[in-house]
Amino acid sequence: METPRAETAEEEVEREHAELGLPPVEEEVAHPDKPPLMQIASYLVVAVLIALVAYFLYQLFIGKHERSGAEILVQTFHDPLFWSAVGVGFLAQVIDGALGMAYGITASSFLLAVGAPPVLASGATHLAEVFTTGISGVSHLRMGNVNRKLFLSLLIPGVTGGLIGTYVLSSIDGTVLKPWITGYLLLMGLYVLSKAFRRVILVRTDVRPAKVAPLALFGAFMDTTGGGGWGPIVTTSLVGAGHDPRTTIGSVNFAEFFLTVTVSAAFFSILDDSVWLIVGGLVGGGMFAAPFAAYITRHIKTRVLLIMVGVLISGISAYNLYGTLAK
Repeated sequence: METPRAETAEEEVEREHAELGLPPVEEEVAHPDKPPLMQIASYLVVAVLIALVAYFLYQLFIGKHERSGAEILVQTFHDPLFWSAVGVGFLAQVIDGALGMAYGITASSFLLAVGAPPVLASGATHLAEVFTTGISGVSHLRMGNVNRKLFLSLLIPGVTGGLIGTYVLSSIDGTVLKPWITGYLLLMGLYVLSKAFRRVILVRTDVRPAKVAPLALFGAFMDTTGGGGWGPIVTTSLVGAGHDPRTTIGSVNFAEFFLTVTVSAAFFSILDDSVWLIVGGLVGGGMFAAPFAAYITRHIKTRVLLIMVGVLISGISAYNLYGTLAK
């Protein structure tokens, strides 16, 4: 009689994510589908990332400054705000790597806690996410995890919602918006916490653009104004509605890059140079998070991690909200 094969750690994590309606751990699928349009989109993503890196290096070492690039770097490394952003970026990327979501709401919650205005918190978070979403999106595409129809259904409504959110943030005084945004992040923290106590029964369903578009519009708007929420709102809603988890997370991540680039370009025109200090810290901290996220994924139950993250985000947001209303 054949002995049942023991469940591996990776399979156990995948099962937990499926039961909780979370994005699956990224891995290659058996038959990747790479239509020409999606191939062109992947080349566009790579070209944008290379152009951004070249632009940053040019501005730092060749652009006109009162100080040299080396002096700017030295001053940056001595700035406490930079190291705060490094810590925030590290923590946010560890959480995102382990759960497949919550980078934005984690980063924004902590940036608001250290005194950043809403427009700066959201702008810095989205600028930093250009790199993380670009690399993740191309990886998913090459692994065959992107559903072309779902991606196209998300793209235009997502970009539109992001631009509307950017307009709202830039048009309303930050002191007026901060309590509302903090309250939204508190609700998102409670939402993440609630997922630890729910089970999702997955069924296959077709992509219906008429139903996906409003969700993408709303998710992108809340993501931009609140500094995060695209993944928790869009991905978990689609997975919970029965969409295939692997192609859903791949399609949503790939669409998020184009949303993030558009929103970042809009923020770029309204933010001053101080944003790059925070962006550099977020990106720098996130670069070292991958092995820690992998360790947490394998050694901490997903349900326990959801509870920890939900309590953390809710607690920080409640503290921020109390401080804002007490003034």
